[in-house]
Amino acid sequence: MSLLKIIPKIIYKDVQIGVRLFAALGFETKYSEDGFYIMARDGVTIYLVASEDDFYVNDRPEMRIDTDDIEGFYAEVTSKHPEILHPNLKVIKNQPWGLKEFAVLDETTVCIIIQQAI
Repeated sequence: MSLLKIIPKIIYKDVQIGVRLFAALGFETKYSEDGFYIMARDGVTIYLVASEDDFYVNDRPEMRIDTDDIEGFYAEVTSKHPEILHPNLKVIKNQPWGLKEFAVLDETTVCIIIQQAI
């Protein structure tokens, strides 16, 4: 048996914030219905869910997306949507734990770290 991937679910009061963020990263909506979205790009899938409850208030998610071309993806993001770059990791940085990383952030502080092994 092998685990193949993780599919995170992010809860938003205004789910369109998440839809805009992931669309800016090149994800496409594969399915949507009543505040539920499945978005995907290059085999990476994310679920976005609208909720009027307070689930979205605290502990906004952080997730990581592996890539095999961090420079190419960074160039794509910076040329199309530089406003989503995380202020604390807005350039590609070689980390001491063996990864190159940059990050994006939406207006609700959902953080997505893009990474590639050094």
